[in-house]
Amino acid sequence: NEALLTRFLLSQEIDRKMKIYLLCREIDNFRGTLFRQTMFAEFEHQIHEAAEKDQPLTVEAFRALYRKLLEQYFGPGVVLDPALSLECFRVPHFYFSFYVYKYATGISAAYALADRVLQGGNREVQDYLGFLRLGGSKYPIDELRDAGVDMTSPDPIRTALKKFSDLVDQLEALTGQD
Repeated sequence: NEALLTRFLLSQEIDRKMKIYLLCREIDNFRGTLFRQTMFAEFEHQIHEAAEKDQPLTVEAFRALYRKLLEQYFGPGVVLDPALSLECFRVPHFYFSFYVYKYATGISAAYALADRVLQGGNREVQDYLGFLRLGGSKYPIDELRDAGVDMTSPDPIRTALKKFSDLVDQLEALTGQD
């Protein structure tokens, strides 16, 4: 619903500054939900791998791994405060093993569903409404498959990444007018 609402708001907005705001908000949503949570999941996975190999799980090891991921995900154009490597100790999601990936898969599924509804016809709308009516009565992967989104394929992730790229392009086009 949020993906559909955002697309509707962007399509209807005529005020340039408000459109920039909406684009920035959605880009930040992607950053926090798709990219950041994927980084968290990768951190968690690597920590579990280290534990399985009987490697010491020290504060220094956690910080070094987290710092490496920050550098990898943010790239060389971002200056990272050394204290940011402590952030991994304050993320409450890590108390629930392998929980964070759900954010990244959730936003990917949402954008895949929105694409089907907006690019399809009545059938895709009915599939989406049927998905909503299921209300959690099946496993999420099965509900999404019933709605036409196969989360066992890379397609929903590709759709989300393409949408992110499109949003950035729109923002660049609007801000390049100044």
